[in-house]
Amino acid sequence: GVMGRRQRNRQRQQQRRERGGGGDGQGREQAGWEGGYPEIVKENALFERYYRELRIVPEGEWEPFMAALREPLPATLRITGYKSHAKEILQCLKNKYFKELQDLVVDGQKIEVPQPLKWYPEELAWHTNLSRKILRKSPQLEKFHQFLVSETECGNISRQEAVSMIPPLLLNVNPHHKILDMCAAPGSKTAQLIEMLHADMNVPFPEGFVIANDVDNKRCYLLVHQAKRLNSPCIMVVNHDASSIPTLQIDNNGRKEVLFYDRILCDVPCSGDGTMRKNIDVWKKWTTQNSLQLHGLQLRIATRGVEQLAEGGRMVYSTCSLNPVENEAVIASLLEKSEGALELADVSSELPGLKWMPGITQWKVMLKDGQWFEAWKDVPSNRQTQIRPTMFPIKDEEKLKVMNLERCIRILPHHQNTGGFFVAVLIKKSPMPWNKRQSKLQRKLSQRTGDISESVAAAEDGSVEIIEEPPDAEDKESKETQHLLNAESEQSKKDGVCGPPPCKKMKLFGFKEDPFVFLSEDDPLFPPIQKFYALDPSFPKMNLLTRTQEGKKRQLYMVSKELRNVLLNNSERMKVINTGIKVWSRNSDGEQFGCAFRLAQEGIYTLYPFINARIINVCIEDVKVLLTQENPFLSKFSSETHKRVKDLAMGSIVLKYEPDLSKPDTLQCPIVLCGWHGKTSLRAFVPKNERLHYLRMMGVEVFKAKRKEENFESKTEEGDQDSTKNAIGHVPGWETAAISS
Repeated sequence: GVMGRRQRNRQRQQQRRERGGGGDGQGREQAGWEGGYPEIVKENALFERYYRELRIVPEGEWEPFMAALREPLPATLRITGYKSHAKEILQCLKNKYFKELQDLVVDGQKIEVPQPLKWYPEELAWHTNLSRKILRKSPQLEKFHQFLVSETECGNISRQEAVSMIPPLLLNVNPHHKILDMCAAPGSKTAQLIEMLHADMNVPFPEGFVIANDVDNKRCYLLVHQAKRLNSPCIMVVNHDASSIPTLQIDNNGRKEVLFYDRILCDVPCSGDGTMRKNIDVWKKWTTQNSLQLHGLQLRIATRGVEQLAEGGRMVYSTCSLNPVENEAVIASLLEKSEGALELADVSSELPGLKWMPGITQWKVMLKDGQWFEAWKDVPSNRQTQIRPTMFPIKDEEKLKVMNLERCIRILPHHQNTGGFFVAVLIKKSPMPWNKRQSKLQRKLSQRTGDISESVAAAEDGSVEIIEEPPDAEDKESKETQHLLNAESEQSKKDGVCGPPPCKKMKLFGFKEDPFVFLSEDDPLFPPIQKFYALDPSFPKMNLLTRTQEGKKRQLYMVSKELRNVLLNNSERMKVINTGIKVWSRNSDGEQFGCAFRLAQEGIYTLYPFINARIINVCIEDVKVLLTQENPFLSKFSSETHKRVKDLAMGSIVLKYEPDLSKPDTLQCPIVLCGWHGKTSLRAFVPKNERLHYLRMMGVEVFKAKRKEENFESKTEEGDQDSTKNAIGHVPGWETAAISS
């Protein structure tokens, strides 16, 4: 079956190529550059009729608006990674790759040099007029394309649509913030949030964290892949329906408290008609039906978000749709039922250079057959399941004025050559009114039953599970609350069962995943590691975990203490897909030298501040040798390095390069590599793409003309882990660069 499927896929790809279509639809399309399509007619009369009538485009701009939608979206990229490295990549891009693009003509089109996005801070985001197709097909651009692909794989560049970079910027994140990303896959915004937590590279464990959620189990692994590129101990990927994501608890000095988030990103599923330039199918498939079907879900997700927001916290609601039913209607409905607990923030001055339109206050609702409705009272009863009252604008002028809907941000494609987008920033001033009402009721009930339990305290925190509409009738409300109380007390019973575990035993979690098992206080595994690397007494060993319950522990991972708190207190409630970064790997050779675990490159920037032994400072020439040679003899290194290594026991080591400030044209960011000191040699254990990255930053040419496409495709298709072994670059000895990848 499998072979047959592969064969069929190859034939399909071949047919697509012959039709002028794009490469392997999924994998590459998701990567974001590649493309090329059979011609689709970019016309949709209903779309034009709908949006003309709603006047979302300023007078006289309709033609440029439609023309922009028909043009392919320019490729945009964001330099990711943490500050000092990002600056080096920026220099490399500007001084080398962008310069080489000057005066190029491809297929009769002059290549414009990429420009920074005016509104993105510190020139860390760029757009080009290169369509994904040209970038992929043109031999002159092959070197640039290879650079992009390779740097993307090691997480230094994100290929992300310009408008999608806006929501994280407007969240205004600080390193101590607890953040929830409700609908996070595929994860480019999540990556931005993680970077913001690590604004200061010198703090290995920021106090904040990101919990990234997605309802689709498969897409969660896309998230894991994105987050893994950033090597952060402060990210956890979970798998829940965002509209009923569970309330989590944390332990605060022995007291259970509800976890409220300081920042929430609520980038909801939407009809996506702002993405027509990228997703050509939308032209053919667009009707108003999609928006009508999604409105209810969008409102439920946003409601669940604000319930979990801390007072004073900020939630950003965003869609890549132009439709007010998915945008202003959701926000207005949320504001109305919040009874003053929420307000729209004025963010007009937060992204200077960004062109945007204010939110609209009046709109109509249209069925897919083209029938319009101005107000809920006009909707016939047989249509009242499709159209809901919350989809209509607020008619009460006073109410409308207080809402400040014009503070919403609408982005139109022709204003800055982007996709279409909508963003609203909400601030929570007090608990949601239905949570307040429930706490009153709970007090009444508990006085009747004399049971003033933890659940009441929880309810006062506003943690009661979601009720979509604040119930009207008193009796309905008390039934709901009684039901919730029962659920809460059931939960606390369960908690009692899996309460604080006996000291010797380890706490387990997981969901159809290997469990997450924290090392116990007296695990015999740890002392040899501590001794071998002379770990600082401040090293938080309580935050080490493994993914095996029985047998030998092969890998050790690490999370921040805040995420440990979340994991330990929510094992029953939460489906965790992934968390923690790998810091040590078991190495059978190591035992004879006193430590069975070697350092893992992924976690080295987190561990490095705590390591006090086995660090060798190397010069830039040594770094080049380490990264270009497979297992170089000690004689290849500088005499200083030679001396330092001589007295060191064999085994895992740290190789540290400190920039020389007196030589500004050399690499100006520190590099920490994991290595291995053998009897007569010294080698680096660094994955292929990371090696290429460091070499590029040092100005070493690592480009290699394309190998045979077919050979490469069949390799990747079979998920060949060792594809790294295909020689890459003119750098000798790549065969073993795959050791740790």
